Amino acid sequence: RNTLNELFPNHNTKLFLHNINDEKKMELLFKEIQPDYVFHVAAYKHVTVIENNIYEAINVNILGTKIIADLSSKYNVKKFLFVSTDKAVNPTNVMGASKRISELYIQHLNLSSNTDFMITRFGNVLGSSGSVIPRFIELINQNKNIPVTHKEITRYFMSINEAAILVLKAITIGKSGQILLFDMGEPVKIVDLAQKMIDLFAKKKISIDIIGLGPGEKLCEELLCKSEEVIPSEENKIMIFKNKIDSPNFIDKYNELIQYYHNLSYDELKIKFKEIVPEYDTKKNL
Repeated sequence: RNTLNELFPNHNTKLFLHNINDEKKMELLFKEIQPDYVFHVAAYKHVTVIENNIYEAINVNILGTKIIADLSSKYNVKKFLFVSTDKAVNPTNVMGASKRISELYIQHLNLSSNTDFMITRFGNVLGSSGSVIPRFIELINQNKNIPVTHKEITRYFMSINEAAILVLKAITIGKSGQILLFDMGEPVKIVDLAQKMIDLFAKKKISIDIIGLGPGEKLCEELLCKSEEVIPSEENKIMIFKNKIDSPNFIDKYNELIQYYHNLSYDELKIKFKEIVPEYDTKKNL
């Protein structure tokens, strides 16, 4: 907030602290603010933590998103941007599948809403909370070995500035139902990244420990779902995707999930995820 006030001293910025799952409070906020644009970022994003906490993934990543999206439609928000993840593409984990389910719900709302709903995906943001680089630096400063899950694991990376630019450009050029992806360059091998950081910053001999993939973790992230096609973009750094098909049974399966999820077991919920997202594959590491 202080940064915004410094950059835009003539604009009035307000800070509100709310739980997105508190529907009554969120509706009061929408009534008061009457926003024109909504950037929905709130979610649980840590893959290995969410893999063992599927109820919270549904409660926040799916139901919380539904609450904010429905209110945006109800109060005639002009544009709604849902910040998703590359892990939603052919997901192998609960976090990615939960975000993909919300992507599908966002696109479903476009069929009946006056609000333009759109989605953006990107990979790991350098320097953000949970990013590998601050963690690697912390371990190097402690003269500890760096753990890497697999010698072939790769990830897409972008800076905080690049992520912010994508979000702002996406809501500017995006249209209803579109998924926008920033050019993240070539994927980076995590083991190479770790070695470069050791070479640059380590004062003592430090090794890399290969510890094995975590639950639901992929070797490589993907960019395009099987049901999506690429369409032209006026920005050469932004790719636009659009679903080729819309499952006629999606909303029934979705409503059944959010209505009864508290009564289902972990394994039953993963089956429900698979029914909604057929490409969800818990046994596949790419």
